Amino acid sequence: MHRYSKWLLLFILGLIGLAIWAVYPPGDKIKLGLDLKGGIHLVLEADTSKLDPTQDLKDAVNVALEIIRNRVDQFGVSEPTISRQGTSRIIVDLAGIEDPQRAVELIGKTALLEFKLVDEKGDLKKALEGELPPDSEILYEYVDGEPRPYLIKRETLLSGRFIEDTRVEIDSWGQPYIALEFDSEGAEIFAEITGRNVGERLAIILDNVVKSAPVIKTRIPEGKAVIEGRFTLEEANELRIILKSGALPIPFDIIQNTTVGPSLGRDSIRKGLASGVIGFIGVVLFMGIYYRKAGLIADMALFLNLLFLLAALAALKATLTLPGIAGIILTIGISIDANVIIFERIREELRRERAPRSAVDTGYSKALRTILDANITTLIAALILFQFGSGPIKGFATTLSIGILASLFTAMVVTRVTFNLLLAGRPVKKLSI
Repeated sequence: MHRYSKWLLLFILGLIGLAIWAVYPPGDKIKLGLDLKGGIHLVLEADTSKLDPTQDLKDAVNVALEIIRNRVDQFGVSEPTISRQGTSRIIVDLAGIEDPQRAVELIGKTALLEFKLVDEKGDLKKALEGELPPDSEILYEYVDGEPRPYLIKRETLLSGRFIEDTRVEIDSWGQPYIALEFDSEGAEIFAEITGRNVGERLAIILDNVVKSAPVIKTRIPEGKAVIEGRFTLEEANELRIILKSGALPIPFDIIQNTTVGPSLGRDSIRKGLASGVIGFIGVVLFMGIYYRKAGLIADMALFLNLLFLLAALAALKATLTLPGIAGIILTIGISIDANVIIFERIREELRRERAPRSAVDTGYSKALRTILDANITTLIAALILFQFGSGPIKGFATTLSIGILASLFTAMVVTRVTFNLLLAGRPVKKLSI
């Protein structure tokens, strides 16, 4: 046995051990996508009527895409799929979500935070009757579900875009509230506002709803403010998330909200696994019958190929989807194809009455270029699919790409080392191939 084969054997055994550790137990290590695990599928469409004339729609949607991604990440959903569709739509897939309604509210809320003065000089009663001052508007605070009207000056003195940090804190009564900290520019503006309007009421408004309207008692130079509103701890935390991630540049309407049940996911898994197992067994039987002992070596390589593929998915924290399962099934055929090419080359050399050792060496050497050409072109196609495809296509491309690399390794290295082990130490007159 060649010395390099011994080192390769140790390397392969180490990889197998690492792969088993990476993939076991599979239920904990491999993340399932929306179509397998269940969850929610949302389609959001930009309300272009509210678009600032100075904005390009494309830029606004791109900004919204990042803000929604930040909100979802802070919400704690693993492996979300968030992508743009067309010019004005955003697709959000959240797998395994436990509270769909909370997620929908978190994603869809515009979260426009504004600080405006209460119009103390205006007549609220007349305003409610239709005599609204030109520079004021009526907004409401909701206390125990009951609307409380405020006459608010239209001018926005400070917005949420200056927020640097948000925290949920608990007051002396055990009530959660939101603590805000502005950046240096926002702190300077806030200090000026509070210093200029001591004794006035400053309304804190979120998406045109008054959250509180405290009296300014003194100038506040520290750049800190609080939002109170009889929140539950969950509501306060969600508000913290959306304020920290920022307001959407334009409102979005949720035009599709589809819940994918786990029963559909179980059915998809069952059918996908069944097709994979049937394909795997069919290939194993064919190789064992047609190529005899050499076919069993190829079967071992196929098993290791699947093990390495699943381990790579687990290590990369990739999400397995139904198209991904299709990619795995396709990998079974691709990986065994390399072994067929090698074995046929070895057979050709044996028919020329070469010795088994020489036939194996020559067969691998001649098959190498054909195998690389075939697999590299397929890998390039898979990478293009990954780069330009949507979520499900990316899942297919991911498993296919990893499967191609794993099959190259198992076909060209693992089976070669195995043949070297069989041919080492004693003369072999005949190969079972």
